[in-house]
Amino acid sequence: MGNKKILSHDSMTGITKYWNDNGDGTYTIETDQDMTGIIESNKKQHNATDKHTKHGEWSKVASIPMTVYYELKKKGIVDDPKAFKKWLNDPDNKFFRTRVGKV
Repeated sequence: MGNKKILSHDSMTGITKYWNDNGDGTYTIETDQDMTGIIESNKKQHNATDKHTKHGEWSKVASIPMTVYYELKKKGIVDDPKAFKKWLNDPDNKFFRTRVGKV
């Protein structure tokens, strides 16, 4: 692998874009996002919710970083309500949830 250079960094979203020279005449653009702030905020909101409270139809259930959202969009998960619910309820994705319970 050749050189890796920062193309851009957005401190508000934590997104950094890199340009990678693959060393063979090709290049790759890589997008990375620091999710620490989002995950910490989600934990606080999750811990502040009462698991016995009934939530309405328009209650916030998750906060998903943009890079994760676009990956889900690319896979078609965001556009498939059943698949999106399954993804949100998956214990592996609990750090994105902002309240207790099932979607």
